[in-house]
Amino acid sequence: MASTLSQKPINLYLSAEHDCSYLPDRQANSLFVDPAEKMTADAYSALIQQGFRRSGNYVYTPYCKKCHDCIPVRLNVKQFSLSRSQKRCRNRNQSIYVIEKPPLYQEDHFQLYSRYVQSRHPGGGMDEPEDDKYMDFLTSSWSHTAFFEFYEADQLMGVAVTDIVDNGLSAVYTFFEPSNEFQKRSPGVYSILWQIEEAQRRGLNWLYLGYWIKDCQKMNYKDNYQPLEYYYNHQWQSTPPPSSVST
Repeated sequence: MASTLSQKPINLYLSAEHDCSYLPDRQANSLFVDPAEKMTADAYSALIQQGFRRSGNYVYTPYCKKCHDCIPVRLNVKQFSLSRSQKRCRNRNQSIYVIEKPPLYQEDHFQLYSRYVQSRHPGGGMDEPEDDKYMDFLTSSWSHTAFFEFYEADQLMGVAVTDIVDNGLSAVYTFFEPSNEFQKRSPGVYSILWQIEEAQRRGLNWLYLGYWIKDCQKMNYKDNYQPLEYYYNHQWQSTPPPSSVST
């Protein structure tokens, strides 16, 4: 399969079927850019506008044979307004400050990431991370990526890994201190709110939030950030698909 990017054809490959990570009893496929393709930040900026994401150096989009429930979404940050619960979350975290770092290995980042995945994904294959695979997952050789450190006083509390793309930011992955006390402050919500504000500060229009899945609690929380745009039928639309498009 081939696609065109700025008049230059690129090769796309369909993965073999595998168990879906989000919806039980379903099989999934991914359409991914040929790993031999010379990817650039500019090319990725064009692809993310067509529903693609990256994991490390790999650029992909769900392309399942019998299901189309993974919908790419992005938030219009210039039109975003805080809900009451989001205002409370922001207020609970006023003591947090953020430092931007380049996408380089830091031992304190890795230790925090290890604690986070051991708490959130026990027995799921992610709970024994290796430092080289950790960087391969979060970074790439061609993207404009920042590690935003969240600090309380002098303690590192979280890291939001974020790509800077044309006219937007893309939330790649966020990990944070898994202590029960810090969880009460909704750090995942706060990290999104902060990235929205950062996109606004930079004069950008969009925060790309990955994939929205209506029937998956881990993925449908993105409804809480509006106005969302949803990518289906080869264009961005202001409303989600009117009903499940699974077959």
